[in-house]
Amino acid sequence: MPNPELFEHGVIRRGAEYAEFLHCKGKKFTDFDEVRHEIEAETDRVTGVNKGISSIPINLRVYSPHVLNLTLIDLPGITKVPVGDQPADIEHQIREMIMQFITRENCLILAVTPANTDLANSDALKLAKDVDPQGLRTIGVITKLDLMDEGTDARDVLENKLLPLRRGYVGVVNRSQKDIDGKKDIKAAMLAERKFFLSHPAYRHIADRMGTPHLQKVLNQQLTNHIRDTLPSFRSKLQGQLLSIEHEVEAYRNFKPEDPTRKTKALLQMVQQFAVDFEKRIEGSGDQVDTLELSGGAKINRIFHERFPFEIVKVCTKRDFSPFLFTVFPTGLFTPDMAFEAIVKKQIVKLKGPSLKSVDLVIQELINTVKKCTKKLANFPRLCEETERIVANHIREREGKTKDQVLLLIDIQVSYINTNHEDFIGFANAQQRSSQVHKKNTIGNQVIRKGWLTISNIGIMKGGSKGYWFVLTAESLSWYKDDEVSHRERHFLISS
Repeated sequence: MPNPELFEHGVIRRGAEYAEFLHCKGKKFTDFDEVRHEIEAETDRVTGVNKGISSIPINLRVYSPHVLNLTLIDLPGITKVPVGDQPADIEHQIREMIMQFITRENCLILAVTPANTDLANSDALKLAKDVDPQGLRTIGVITKLDLMDEGTDARDVLENKLLPLRRGYVGVVNRSQKDIDGKKDIKAAMLAERKFFLSHPAYRHIADRMGTPHLQKVLNQQLTNHIRDTLPSFRSKLQGQLLSIEHEVEAYRNFKPEDPTRKTKALLQMVQQFAVDFEKRIEGSGDQVDTLELSGGAKINRIFHERFPFEIVKVCTKRDFSPFLFTVFPTGLFTPDMAFEAIVKKQIVKLKGPSLKSVDLVIQELINTVKKCTKKLANFPRLCEETERIVANHIREREGKTKDQVLLLIDIQVSYINTNHEDFIGFANAQQRSSQVHKKNTIGNQVIRKGWLTISNIGIMKGGSKGYWFVLTAESLSWYKDDEVSHRERHFLISS
């Protein structure tokens, strides 16, 4: 039978209080004890009776003249240790569930923390700071103020001094489990809460800013302000989506599914989009850049600049040819050109392995890139399969030609080695360099002029003016006495 307090003349009476569940369509609950029982029953139906969890929300709508027009999402607290039927990764699952809601920019975050715990270790404040570092959307709520140890209080926290939040903190005192079991109603609980704040010496000066009624007003006011601040960007986003949808509708206005030209055009557009996506992934300019691992052009670049040089270093070391060099030519100062060519050719041939391996790695990455690009064609399985097959076959064909070209380049280098290059020192270059150095030294000591020179009026020389034999070279000027001339002259004649 319909509840007479709820209905009047067959319609819902104005001012009536009732609740509706989304999973119980058409049923209105006027007894809120039944609402609590229905929440518990639905929780057991969805998660089981042994403390399981589920990300499926229970939607409850409450109609009352005494409540504000708010949408409140009650999220679970972080569970560290699984109990009952809870999975081993219960903490991770709950954290992901919470993140789905608090990351939305159009919602406010109520960071609820018990007063009898260390605020610095609050999981709620930590998660809120992760998604709202500036504190623009976070409101702190401190509960269980009546359960704090005697002689302690949360005054500094509620006055926003300990861990400041831009929107501040609100303290509340909820019903205890004993009160709930004793069916203490909400009005009596709110009166007891008011009395607690007015009578407590640490909170009476801020009692008008504490309690559940004040929290309701704060939520209503700040949510209204938040909606007003975010409404312009939200409106712009909706307008952009509306224009996009209208443009898409216009494109399909004269759509005829059986028109062969439409099918051809759609096929061409999808193939062109595949080509664009492939090119962007190779260039690293795509809209789906993988930040966890290298892929596409970035991975190919790494193969060429890191993997390929590393493979070369592994196969080409000095130990590969130095024993051969000192065994065949142990006493020579310079390595003969023919022996040098034999050694170098042996090393050049070893480049084939790293080169072909690099080609294989590049080919594999290209095929992986093709598979990633064809995911957008998943709605057309046959087209996706054929596109992947044709492009992969083309890549395989080019693979053979690429390897042939790499081997040809290595064979070219093996066929001709320029031993006259300045970096190579063979017999010819060594002899040429030695003669150039000798010639330079000879020119440096060459006599420019020599003869007699009379020096007069020199105070430090006794006897007045005197004749000296001088020799001028590119590096020095020397002079000698008379009795040294014949010996020095004979020395310079021999050296020059």
